[in-house]
Amino acid sequence: MNAKTLQDVLDHADTTVELLRGSQLGSFIYPVVPAEFTNFRREVKAWQRTAVLFDQTHHMVNLFVSGKDALKLLSDTGINSMAKFPVDSAKQFVPVSPGGGVIGDGILFRLAEDEFVFVGRAPAANWLTFRAGQGYDVDIRRDERSPSRPYGKPVTRELWRFQIQGPNAWPVLEEVNGGPVEQVRFFRMGHLNVGGERVRTLRHGMAGAPGLELWGPYETYDKVRDTILEAGREFGLEPAGARAYSCNTLESGWIPSPLPAVYTGEELRAYREWLPAQGYEANNALAGSFVADRIEDYYLNPWELGYGSFVKFDHDFVGRDALAALDPATQRRKVTLAWNAEDVGRLLANPVDLDGPQYQFFDLPNANYGSSNFDSVLDAGGTLVGLSLFTGYSANERRALSLATVNPDVPLGAEVRVLWGEPGGGRRKTTVEPHEQFPVRAVVSPAPYSVTARETYHQGWRTATI
Repeated sequence: MNAKTLQDVLDHADTTVELLRGSQLGSFIYPVVPAEFTNFRREVKAWQRTAVLFDQTHHMVNLFVSGKDALKLLSDTGINSMAKFPVDSAKQFVPVSPGGGVIGDGILFRLAEDEFVFVGRAPAANWLTFRAGQGYDVDIRRDERSPSRPYGKPVTRELWRFQIQGPNAWPVLEEVNGGPVEQVRFFRMGHLNVGGERVRTLRHGMAGAPGLELWGPYETYDKVRDTILEAGREFGLEPAGARAYSCNTLESGWIPSPLPAVYTGEELRAYREWLPAQGYEANNALAGSFVADRIEDYYLNPWELGYGSFVKFDHDFVGRDALAALDPATQRRKVTLAWNAEDVGRLLANPVDLDGPQYQFFDLPNANYGSSNFDSVLDAGGTLVGLSLFTGYSANERRALSLATVNPDVPLGAEVRVLWGEPGGGRRKTTVEPHEQFPVRAVVSPAPYSVTARETYHQGWRTATI
């Protein structure tokens, strides 16, 4: 098959579900940054106990949008209101399809009156890039994420991007700055001096801890990183590797990588004919025990992902009518599932159990084995009551956790079962070996799960761009 577009790939597939469940892409990779600097447990604990340096330079797209129609493009494309969006502030930006399914999300920075940058994963950046070509007077510039496997090739980006987070973050920042740091409000931007470089900052926190995100030109990467690590030494600052980085979402409650809701609908045919055959959407690896005949059953609306408060009907946007037709009270809601320790112990011990059944491997700290993960959540009678979407282990909470969306009548404190592993021994993926399914007991818990995060977050905002 000589497919050139996503639509070509879909036209030649038996079904979209089978296509994506058979993808060889595997789980999401955080490129370039080492897996660990010390060990992931120590690095995870640092953001609650001392301070941590997150390196966000390589795994996200920077999409620069400028021009007189820039704000209109963003308003027409996102569920967010743009009525109050001052320069030097940021929003968590969420676009949906005409049918109301979430395409992706990321952080949108307003740098100047007609100048923005979106920072996030590929699906939302791709949709914005396509939409920009539909009659808007804008300029688009993409700074693509670094290769997942560089194989020794030099990696360059337009920007580096770091976060300093944790209870000691502010002393570290003042040491770096050489004095008091500019106090800006939550999700507002300021400046910081780092080793003689004046860089931009965003005020927010990760897993409930205070801190700043900062960014600047990539050619100053080494100088800035070295300056931060040296200044943070006396305050217990730890650099976080890729393994630790993925854990923060379990505590903060952000659900990464929903399946982009773009595979169906005549209104999106032109978009699918624009997307390449080798792009993210054509190769996204769908994994887990939930198997449906229709790809639409994997689409998630904003309320299911915890974005209901972002939906504002004060403007027209793609998907507005579909969302307006929904009753928020009847939608699934985001929760954390706290997995039963005994059942998790069985999964962890399974690789050395020579006599028992083989289960799908539970990796630490990130147990996901696809790029979009969907495990069935069942009640005591075996009825599907939700979907578990991101699974791993938190060294701070000393628990296996998953982020899920469940039916509105499933109360906090209820015990459910997460069906771990794929039916029929699993599809042919690079991350799967033949296995049997195992129902794991779990308790429906709040999201965010971290008490610190629940008590200190601003309602409606997430705090990690992963």
